[in-house]
Amino acid sequence: MSHQEALTAYLAAFVAELVKAGVEDVVISPGSRSTPIAMIMAKHPQLRIHVQVDERSAAYFALGIAKARRQPTAILCTSGTAAANYYPAIIEASISRVPLLVLTADRPHELRDVGAPQAIDQIHLYGNNVKWFVEMAPPENSKEMIRYARTVCARAVATAKGQPSGPVHLNFPIREPLIPTIDEGLFKEDDERPNQYISVHTGTLTLNEKQLSSISKDLEFYRKGVIICGPLDGQEFSSALMKLAAKLNIPVLADPLSQLRSGRHTSDLIIDCYDTFLRNEAAKTLLKPDIIIRFGALPVSKALSIFLKENHDVRQLVIDEGAGWRDPGASATEMIYCNEADFCLNLIRQIDGIKTAGNLAVWQNINQITKRGLSAIESVDELSEGKLFHQLAEQLPEGAALFVGNSMPIRDLDSFFFHNNKEIRIFANRGANGIDGIVSTALGAATACQPMYLILGDLTFYHDFNGLLAAKLYELNIHIILINNNGGGIFSFLPQSSHQENFELLFGTPLGIDFKHIVEMYNGSYELISDWHHFNEAMRNAPSYSGLKVLEVSTSRENNVLEHRELWNRVSQEINLYVNGEI
Repeated sequence: MSHQEALTAYLAAFVAELVKAGVEDVVISPGSRSTPIAMIMAKHPQLRIHVQVDERSAAYFALGIAKARRQPTAILCTSGTAAANYYPAIIEASISRVPLLVLTADRPHELRDVGAPQAIDQIHLYGNNVKWFVEMAPPENSKEMIRYARTVCARAVATAKGQPSGPVHLNFPIREPLIPTIDEGLFKEDDERPNQYISVHTGTLTLNEKQLSSISKDLEFYRKGVIICGPLDGQEFSSALMKLAAKLNIPVLADPLSQLRSGRHTSDLIIDCYDTFLRNEAAKTLLKPDIIIRFGALPVSKALSIFLKENHDVRQLVIDEGAGWRDPGASATEMIYCNEADFCLNLIRQIDGIKTAGNLAVWQNINQITKRGLSAIESVDELSEGKLFHQLAEQLPEGAALFVGNSMPIRDLDSFFFHNNKEIRIFANRGANGIDGIVSTALGAATACQPMYLILGDLTFYHDFNGLLAAKLYELNIHIILINNNGGGIFSFLPQSSHQENFELLFGTPLGIDFKHIVEMYNGSYELISDWHHFNEAMRNAPSYSGLKVLEVSTSRENNVLEHRELWNRVSQEINLYVNGEI
């Protein structure tokens, strides 16, 4: 049998198993060495093929698809630095627990370390940032090697999906000639096992009745409990958590990425202004809990993180099906490795009656005082970042998806996006917290979630505006709100802002870019927002627009800092009056 026939049979078996294992989307970057895999993938009728010429953008695009669909997405590139460009997105996928199947083509063994072009060391290229690495055997057409290709594929997909989800890397050494034999029988059924070659069944981590009973009895002794929920995107989790909170009669501090800030679940227990009032020492003293139950990744709020760390003497349960170690402040007293929704529902069964409220009313009162204080942002006449996020819940349509950039946007979302009854799914790349790849990730998510809104800063947009090519190529609908404060707004809130001599040079980094030309280059529509009336009108009209739409909102970094600090001070004064019994 010829090399070409062996190449085709081996790779076709792999691709066929890829689909049977549940992969529906693959993002391909053009390249020579990956030619046979790409051509075979393109022929499979059940694969959605997305072509992205820039590997860095391609990997983030796949990350967005996997986030939105909650299932593994494959990425394919050629050998050399193409594979290296995947690295940032793989790091994000690893920390964010997003399933990616990373397929890199490589030079065959005899062309490595001998000066051959486009040959780098791709063995364990991504180090510990992938869950599993396999250097695939060179293609053969023996029954044993076909079984090998199918088995590795099924195992790789299962590993990527398994808790904690994450990226898996398969490296394919391929010899020339690279053109496969494409014919009618390319994906013929396997004679030995016509369906999926091997199925991987994974159970759900749970606690036994004795463990649940022990936790339930312990909870009877606590009167000032609090639930803290960081980023978590489980389909059944929100409902289960709110039922547990209602049973325990305790507040839920809900990070915007917990998916609890929006939805028709009971809002009375949701505390959404903690990032502001936990800056107040009197409030922190009054609200000191006696037990903390925590779900999800570390919350966005630094004030909340400090609060957790300061209460290291308090019993703190961290529930995590991914069996990780999400405890940067070393304040956890118990790691509970259990499916989060199951933990809530099973614990409810163990609890007799509804507990008497402890300090729930105090949390609620301080939250309402803070909410009223922060709502004063509406009186600001000039374009303001805080006011934009304060109006967002009202502006977004029912069923919208919202992707938020890092640095200031995610923090303003945390501060000003209050609980609402709409179904709004919120995304962000909060694994490594980088500003790279945000446009590409949001566009990947837009393939599955509509309508999609993306809010990001000018530096974040600049880092990834080549990702806009996907919107042009695939006619994706996305509404981008570009907050342009001409530089790194987050640095104005950090200690280096008090050292003005080289602040703009090193941290402010104003770009002075006219983004209109960039948007139009990708066939997008652009509007420079002039005032709040213009912004409100543009947001009302957004659902009727298809394709790429960018609304640029110009703001002042200096004014933004003053607005935030004035609001924090005003709220702090009101809280002090409340704590002292004066209101």
